[in-house]
Amino acid sequence: MRGTTADRKYVPAIVLTVALFFLWGMANNLNDILIAQFKKAFTLTDFQTSFVQQAFYMGYFLLAVPAALVTRAKGYKTAIVTGLVLYAAGALLFYPAAHYGEYLYFLAALFVIACGLAFLETSANPLMTELGDPTTAAKRLNWAQAANPVGTVAGVLIGKYFILSAIVHDESAVAAMSPAAREAFYRSEVVAVQTPYLVIGLVVLLFAVAAAVIRFPEHRAEETVGAPSRFVDVFRHPRLIFATVTQFFYVGAQVGMWSYTIRYAQANVPGMAEHDAADYLFASLVLFGIGRFAGTALMGKIAPPRLLAIFAMVSAVLAAVAGLVGGQVGLYALVLASLFMSIQFPTIFALGMDGLGPLRRAGASLIIMAIIGGAVLTGLMGHISDFAGIDTAMLVPAVCFLVVLAFAVKAGRTLSGEKLQPTIH
Repeated sequence: MRGTTADRKYVPAIVLTVALFFLWGMANNLNDILIAQFKKAFTLTDFQTSFVQQAFYMGYFLLAVPAALVTRAKGYKTAIVTGLVLYAAGALLFYPAAHYGEYLYFLAALFVIACGLAFLETSANPLMTELGDPTTAAKRLNWAQAANPVGTVAGVLIGKYFILSAIVHDESAVAAMSPAAREAFYRSEVVAVQTPYLVIGLVVLLFAVAAAVIRFPEHRAEETVGAPSRFVDVFRHPRLIFATVTQFFYVGAQVGMWSYTIRYAQANVPGMAEHDAADYLFASLVLFGIGRFAGTALMGKIAPPRLLAIFAMVSAVLAAVAGLVGGQVGLYALVLASLFMSIQFPTIFALGMDGLGPLRRAGASLIIMAIIGGAVLTGLMGHISDFAGIDTAMLVPAVCFLVVLAFAVKAGRTLSGEKLQPTIH
């Protein structure tokens, strides 16, 4: 697959695959809005709100390997259609969840959505690295993932105007209610999340139909030979293992920071409403998108490991400012950090996949499993926030970015000491 005339028949598949990056970006960042919504509606602590991300990223963790096995046995098309159907099913489950008004039911629906996203990410990421010159895989994946921040922005806008706006009321009147009446009032507002997710579910079903009828690169039967032993083989690649560990910490940092941006803004700017605090999350995601495009362009001049190291270092400093300084300055630092988080996920992914050859799909599933960091570290941040304050919790991402920095330095030294070998596809 090198862009030949024969490969032009796969252009619709590539376009759809890029669209998948948009779809899962939207789903991921709607969670940040749900955390703010559910905290009030169900009267939750910060740690309890982290169950949103824990349920979500547990789906990634449990389904990443099965998704890789399906991709290897049946090909990209089957995996992508399966992922889209699961995504749609989870979104549609928001209807009964809102009807019954139970937090647990919403968590179950989010888990199903994430199961679908595990299929999509496990297949889409390696597909983009395979379609072209292996030496430009990191840059190509960054360009494809440029659709992701567009989806994240869309998710926050949907959440702000169709979910959070529904719970902006006369707070003085609400405060005058009895505790029981106030709790019942906010629980009734859970229905606000119903319509956006129903629409999303129907749209994703249309994508599933489209994926079922267009042509994807043919599944190669030889990749299934020796399948039982090949997943074990990925553990013989130290850079892949380091990339997996690094992705655990990076995703934990990203998800944790965005999950608690609204909470941080309200804690550091007295009197700020959730609806207004969402603007800071929106600004974070806009900067994330700008950083993705700018960072990808810079990769033409700066080697990916070096650029990753620079961005990780700046991110660590900004997260530390948010944790130690606080106030308006800390909030600005927290928002600005998203500009430098932008290239980190796809660059870690591409560097970890380099040189895997026929093990790329198995390696991709291992890295996708590391997304569980979004559940573990967000939960840790919620626990720290409950006991020591939301500002202190932001020191967790600062440490995470230092792990990314260490990986970038190590990868840069390894690559500079190697003669570039062609990746076997």
